[in-house]
Amino acid sequence: MDDADPGRPIPQPSLASAAFWASGADGVLRIAQCSDCSRRIHPPLPICPDCRGRSIELNAVSGRAVVAGFSVNHQAWLPNFPPPYVVAVVAVKEDDRARLTTNIIGCDPQDVQIGMRVRVRFQRQADDIWLPLFEPDPETEGHGPIPEPRDVRSGLRPMASPTKYEDKVILSGVGQSRVGRRLMTDPLSLTVDACLAAVADAGLELDDIDGLSTYPGSSSRNGMGEGGIMALEETLQLRPTWVNGGAEVPGQIGSITQAMLAVASGLCRHVLCFRTVWEASFSALARAGRWPQDGGRATDMFEWRAPFGAMSAAQWIGVNASHYMHRYGVGREALGAIAVTARAGAVRNPEALYRDPLTLDDYFAARMITTPFGLYDCEVPCDGAIAVIVSAVETAPDRPKAPVYVESMGTQVLERLSWDQDTLTHLPQAQGPSAHLWTRTALTPDDVDVALLYDGFTFNALSWLEGLGFCGLGEATDFIGDGSAIALGGKLPINPHGGQLSAGRLHGYGFVREAMLQLRGEATGRQVDGARVAVVTAGGGVPSGAMLLRTGS
Repeated sequence: MDDADPGRPIPQPSLASAAFWASGADGVLRIAQCSDCSRRIHPPLPICPDCRGRSIELNAVSGRAVVAGFSVNHQAWLPNFPPPYVVAVVAVKEDDRARLTTNIIGCDPQDVQIGMRVRVRFQRQADDIWLPLFEPDPETEGHGPIPEPRDVRSGLRPMASPTKYEDKVILSGVGQSRVGRRLMTDPLSLTVDACLAAVADAGLELDDIDGLSTYPGSSSRNGMGEGGIMALEETLQLRPTWVNGGAEVPGQIGSITQAMLAVASGLCRHVLCFRTVWEASFSALARAGRWPQDGGRATDMFEWRAPFGAMSAAQWIGVNASHYMHRYGVGREALGAIAVTARAGAVRNPEALYRDPLTLDDYFAARMITTPFGLYDCEVPCDGAIAVIVSAVETAPDRPKAPVYVESMGTQVLERLSWDQDTLTHLPQAQGPSAHLWTRTALTPDDVDVALLYDGFTFNALSWLEGLGFCGLGEATDFIGDGSAIALGGKLPINPHGGQLSAGRLHGYGFVREAMLQLRGEATGRQVDGARVAVVTAGGGVPSGAMLLRTGS
């Protein structure tokens, strides 16, 4: 037993989790278990995901586990939780489907390995909270088995109808505000700039807009929105017949998917979709003490992550990247090639934030953020807004520019909506939407001319590349090679505008805009010759989505 660490955030036990957090008082790890089929379940759920049994009890386990993935964190995410420290996902010995995000303690962070056998050591944080940490197990030798990947494609559903909603819509207009680092501009003003530009691009008037859709809704937390539907409607007074705003959609582009459904149903003819970020300015305000940070105990998904210093998606995805590299026996070369290729695209894009050339040597020499991610593996927070118009297909002849058609959308959930309980080999949720995308079209990966792959981190883009079937699982290093295969002029150009790694994190919508520009032949300086089909993905984790766009010819 260890004494409390005042630097750790304290989890807020819920009605479902309180017994788990309190159960370590006697030094025994307890995991929820189905009495009907014996499956171990974590975090606790009210019903068994295997047999649907409702008899769930918290039962003792040995406290031994195996490290399934880990990330050595070098970034100070919390003021009183100094790096370096190891964030890990460990698989419980009794059932490797039950996994805990935790810290590995009692050894040098550099000594942690995939497959390392560990045992629990509890740290008391409050009267009712005992954190399960893990240390190397001195009573066992050799590495243990790591969880095997699951075939998520076995759950694919056939099309529910021969009629596709995608065939009833077009993307008719796109607009972008100024984009920059720390613009210190009202985010709602950025939103208005992008929306007005999109409406003009589509040859419409504001009065033509009869629907609004955004992600993630009204939240402006941490610089991730301008206030949502309510704020924009109050500003522009559009009087829409339908609105949508929320985060639980298939990635950020799920808001565009929702607009397509509204138009295809006949409820709307022109839906204005928008996405605004002002992360860079928010961070500046927070550092200056002008925007107070949230306090109190960790809730929701952070209940299971914050107590272990796992505050960033960089750490969560870094865990999976380490598992991938171990399983497939590869290093960081493919990640480096993705970063260098993105920067080469940004050099050709006058709108990109980072345009200085980047070499592979620069990539490997950069400071580490959280293994295996260095500085150039991570996207660039920025301020900016993008708007996209979804219109009824029959309005295409009235538009001033060539419409972009929607060939198919990938939205099915085939993996657990969790960062640690299912997919460890890749970015969670990259395989499910990718598989679903190809069930709704006769096109194949060979038909794609340009790929706009979400690259919040280099490993995200790698996961989408494999998930979409451009190469087999574990084959991205060979596919990418020296990077020429994914560069402009290569067999599959990826993110020719620089992506979020170099152009700026516009949170999914930037990829839709680039796809539209490429298909309309408007990507000056970086145009993919003869681009007729583009694939777009969005979502740096759960949930996520994919879209296949094409020209009319």
